[in-house]
Amino acid sequence: MTVPPSILQIRGLHKSFGSIEILHGVDLSVKEQELIFLIGPSGSGKSTLLRCCNRLEEPSSGSIIVDGIDLMARNTDINAVRQLIGMVFQSFNLYPHMTALSNVTLALRKVLRKPRKEAEEIGHRALARVNLAEKAGAYPNELSGGQQQRVAIARALALEPKVMLFDEPTSALDPELVGEILETMRELKESGMTMLVVSHEMRFARDAADRVIFMDHGVIVEEGPPEKIFTSPTEARTRSFIEKLTR
Repeated sequence: MTVPPSILQIRGLHKSFGSIEILHGVDLSVKEQELIFLIGPSGSGKSTLLRCCNRLEEPSSGSIIVDGIDLMARNTDINAVRQLIGMVFQSFNLYPHMTALSNVTLALRKVLRKPRKEAEEIGHRALARVNLAEKAGAYPNELSGGQQQRVAIARALALEPKVMLFDEPTSALDPELVGEILETMRELKESGMTMLVVSHEMRFARDAADRVIFMDHGVIVEEGPPEKIFTSPTEARTRSFIEKLTR
């Protein structure tokens, strides 16, 4: 059996804000088509790690290599590399005066300089991937929160990334809308997308993740298959966190 190559490699990653160190030398390797869940208490460094992966936060030291490209190298075009790393945030960040299709195609036209017709063809395909083909002409205020988040996912997919980062993608949604985002993420996994996810949706983590990583105080404390992490963790800190979740 062939082991998939690593698409994302993080080595010795440190991140400080002033005198406060948030990440303490994190090492992480993500294989192609792998879905990894990052869990841990608030302030453990999960979202900071995610944002360092495309240098939305500038690492203090360490290396980040995506699809063979060193993000920390001086000659790296970070804007070009960011096309390889799609990111979905808690907030949808859609332009309210633009349709769903226009939101999805904006970066294709303005950053990649694609002709409008080509950009719109790509945009329609991306909206279809998140089951919103019929909403291409709708404005954000005409969409539910779940639909707006799916437009945000389509916007990231339109750039054809190699890795998708999800930072609490369901936390701004009403509970009844969470399921549609998780179903979209499940479909992305089935299509072979590599995903690194920060989320409190533990049932989804158990069902869908290939690997669960528990972080605390800026370090990876423990990692493994969901069944191991959720039912028989090795580390006391992991056990304590899981027990609090299941009380």
